[in-house]
Amino acid sequence: QVQLADSGGGLVQAGGSLRLSCAVSGFTSNSYTIGWFRQAPGKSREPVSCISASGGTTFYTDSVKGRFTISRDKAKNMAYLQMNSLKPEDTAIYYCTTGQCGSSYYIGPFGAWGQGTQVTVSS
Repeated sequence: QVQLADSGGGLVQAGGSLRLSCAVSGFTSNSYTIGWFRQAPGKSREPVSCISASGGTTFYTDSVKGRFTISRDKAKNMAYLQMNSLKPEDTAIYYCTTGQCGSSYYIGPFGAWGQGTQVTVSS
């Protein structure tokens, strides 16, 4: 059974940084895309970032380009989302998920979700 576990959220002032982590278990191989969606209060869920199985393709939604960086450590079955220069509009619950990742899209989520981690950015 595939399981994803989010961690790393918290409260930070605008301009600060956080690193989200996603621990993955249950896959029989490393051939899976991993990424994050987020959902703010009263708003629809939106894809934030993803990284392909090989790590060669990444996607970032326009509002986080240049500020967020996604990475993965296949040996540890971990994925990370480094979030810098955080803004109040980044406040949301962030969910680690699997899906389909392209350079201009992240479709999903499919299958497993993490439990979500709250990111709150104060102004």
